[in-house]
Amino acid sequence: MAHDVLLKMEGISKTFPGVKALDGVNLEVKAGTVHALMGENGAGKSTLMKCLFGMYKKDAGHIYLEGKEIDFKSSKEALDNGVAMVHQELNQALKRNVMDNIWLGRYPKIAGIMVDEHKMRKDTEAVFEELGINVDVRRIMGDMPVSQRQMVEIAKAVSYNSKVIVFDEPTSSLTEEEVEHLFEIINMLRDRGVGIIYISHKMAEIKRISDEITVMRDGQWVATKPAAELEMNDIIRLMVGRELTNQFPPKTNKVGEVTLKVENITGQYNQLRDVTFEAHKGEVLGIAGLDSSGRTETLESIFGIRTRKSGTITLDGKKCLNRNAGESIKNGFALLTEERRATGIFGVLSIRENTVISSLKRHKRFGIFLSDKSQKEDTQYYIDAMHTKTPSQETQIRSLSGGNQQKVIIGRWLLTEPEVLLLDEPTRGIDVGAKYEIYQLILDLANKGKTVLMVSSEMPELLGVCDRIIVMSGGRVAGEVDARNTTQEEIMTLAAKYV
Repeated sequence: MAHDVLLKMEGISKTFPGVKALDGVNLEVKAGTVHALMGENGAGKSTLMKCLFGMYKKDAGHIYLEGKEIDFKSSKEALDNGVAMVHQELNQALKRNVMDNIWLGRYPKIAGIMVDEHKMRKDTEAVFEELGINVDVRRIMGDMPVSQRQMVEIAKAVSYNSKVIVFDEPTSSLTEEEVEHLFEIINMLRDRGVGIIYISHKMAEIKRISDEITVMRDGQWVATKPAAELEMNDIIRLMVGRELTNQFPPKTNKVGEVTLKVENITGQYNQLRDVTFEAHKGEVLGIAGLDSSGRTETLESIFGIRTRKSGTITLDGKKCLNRNAGESIKNGFALLTEERRATGIFGVLSIRENTVISSLKRHKRFGIFLSDKSQKEDTQYYIDAMHTKTPSQETQIRSLSGGNQQKVIIGRWLLTEPEVLLLDEPTRGIDVGAKYEIYQLILDLANKGKTVLMVSSEMPELLGVCDRIIVMSGGRVAGEVDARNTTQEEIMTLAAKYV
């Protein structure tokens, strides 16, 4: 079956100070197809989409929608003309309800004056019913888990009756069940003739859902081929320009004595109940479970940014109160949060400032002055060690790709020299090459005798990196498994124990 070309991007170039983000990139999307856009972090995928969406002004090139040249000046203009985008980093009004977030900027009015709440609710519920999304439209966004907020964002894009929808890492915070639901929605949109651009680092997803694949590398177009003609190794080779034989580095860490004891942690304002486990020196301990099982809450309770009703935390025989983040850092804990944009980065600050902000004491001279030389040296060390793609240390962190932002945050925490590293979805939205680097870094830390706790929604990742895995269900520890001798089925059975 022939498909008409819906969107055509020709020779798109974009330069930021010190870096050429896009260099003559081409992209062609046909109606009623899913076109995957792939590449390492910093390859230019999100920049290309932001040029389409009117968030960035392109320096050169042409964009055609249904044969007509377009040059959107804002995201609102793009939405009004049938181009929608579901962003990886959610940017929602968290204090407002679901309806407000769906209709923001286009409220239906009565007599052109009053907001028609009845119509808003009716139309929102109709979209949700069509998409099979079970969310109360009056619920406040900030009270919802990230996965539900992601589904609201998808519903918003669909509500515009868009001709082209861009999905930027849409499954990074979704459970397996929710991913299946998303694919049903995508197939429904495809059947309607919508052109879908799908950005993801998850190879299995790409192979399953896409019709065509375009690969980018270092801001340039590399190849566009039918998905059926590309194997996983072919895609990786095109993305990174080299063979990547192993997905995970070999486990060389030696697990020692018990260093961390978490006993009977119960949350004051969340579902955690009597969470108890131990972690060893030089161990990578995985935390698995379904969405809302209490994984994130466990890490945040240990770090002191969630209120505990009861329970104790002991590190090397010493009780740690960890009443807030500052106290936890002093006690040797570090937390990499799940949501980079909301709780990880300081967007308007430079890479250097983001790197050293948690370890300023080590840069003090005479107890008063901060040494520029020391800050520069530490920042450069982690830029080089993590292979962070950036024009300079002075670059604002918000201009980096999601994966490169993640590398900066990891560097920040390593500078605090923690004994216990708490990682919440450390490879979310990160390409296959950068993932390997982060896995290697985690294992290097374990080899140095550090204790690493890692939450991940990706089962192969937990099995490939961790020594043991504790499984959360309904706010409780449902069981513990040896990563070397377990299966995904065993983990999923435990994850459903208290649901």
